[in-house]
Amino acid sequence: EVQLVESGGGLVQAGGSLRLSCAASGFILDDYGIGWFRQAPGKEREGILCVSKSDGSTYYANSVKGRFTISSDNAKNTVYLQMNSLKPEDTAVYYCAAEPDLGCQTYMLLGQGTQVTVSS
Repeated sequence: EVQLVESGGGLVQAGGSLRLSCAASGFILDDYGIGWFRQAPGKEREGILCVSKSDGSTYYANSVKGRFTISSDNAKNTVYLQMNSLKPEDTAVYYCAAEPDLGCQTYMLLGQGTQVTVSS
């Protein structure tokens, strides 16, 4: 089955850090671009960090620039989202996605999401 499964979400205090994982099955994640999206309560889903496979460019939403980074472990077919200096406004369900567009708005495949809650 082709799917993405996120993990690592939880409750963290403002200023803290959290690392989310996204494990792919049924396909080789490194063959595709990868992105992270999030949806806060009452808001639309937004792309926050997307890496293009075609040219290697990375899109960062202004809200996470300088605080969030992406990495990967090809042996584990997994990508990670390292989130530092977390703020209450980072509270959202976080999703990883395969093959996002250059504008980090659409994607080919989306995971089921993992909840991140940042307390003040």
